[in-house]
Amino acid sequence: MQVTTKAIVFSALKYGDTSLIIKAFTASDGIKSYLLRGVLSSKKGKLKTAYFQPLTQLEIVANHRNKGTLETLREAKVYYHYQSLYADMAKNAMTLFLAELLVNSIREEERNEELFEFLEASLQWLDIHKDIANFHLFFMLSITKFLGFYPDVYQIDKPYFDLLEGEFVSVESLNPMLRGENIYYFKTFLGINFDAIHNVKMKKTNRQELLKSLILYFELHLQGFRKPKSLAVLNEVFNTYV
Repeated sequence: MQVTTKAIVFSALKYGDTSLIIKAFTASDGIKSYLLRGVLSSKKGKLKTAYFQPLTQLEIVANHRNKGTLETLREAKVYYHYQSLYADMAKNAMTLFLAELLVNSIREEERNEELFEFLEASLQWLDIHKDIANFHLFFMLSITKFLGFYPDVYQIDKPYFDLLEGEFVSVESLNPMLRGENIYYFKTFLGINFDAIHNVKMKKTNRQELLKSLILYFELHLQGFRKPKSLAVLNEVFNTYV
């Protein structure tokens, strides 16, 4: 079945000497993987290698057989041209981290229009704003709404957050916990939107500690989730430039 749809590139893996396997999140069918034969050697085709950088927003024409195998991509064009996502060092490091996070988190081959629109708008927001030091923290919390483990805020006034149970509690247990300054920032992010994240003033150490806890939260609630390899690069860049 031929489909024309928007798609956000999650990853591009070299296959052989001249081909790529692209994993993308499509507006029409969720996660799809495409085999692009000869794209690395072709200079005149409709598919350009530059289109398949992490988190590029494309409009594609594809053949979807929907049998769990590699699909065929016929045409692609960039429908939102990023202004700074790849040129800005901090944003580029965050882009690589977010792409890896999404590959590890989203696996459904089914339409999810709300999730697609969230990703689309979030990445465009990141592209046009300058104060983005807290973006990944708020993004990670926000996406748990779509993944099924958004924190239970019913008792948000409690002093601890149980990462395993996903709820605020009065007493610590043996489960991994958020406490102290970490839970203060955690609660703050739960009550704002993207346009307010620059108002959350954090030390670099607090930002790294909360990020570490959020990654653990994902590991506890998503089977097979792996800590992004790009985390070390993200931390290094943010320590130096942000």
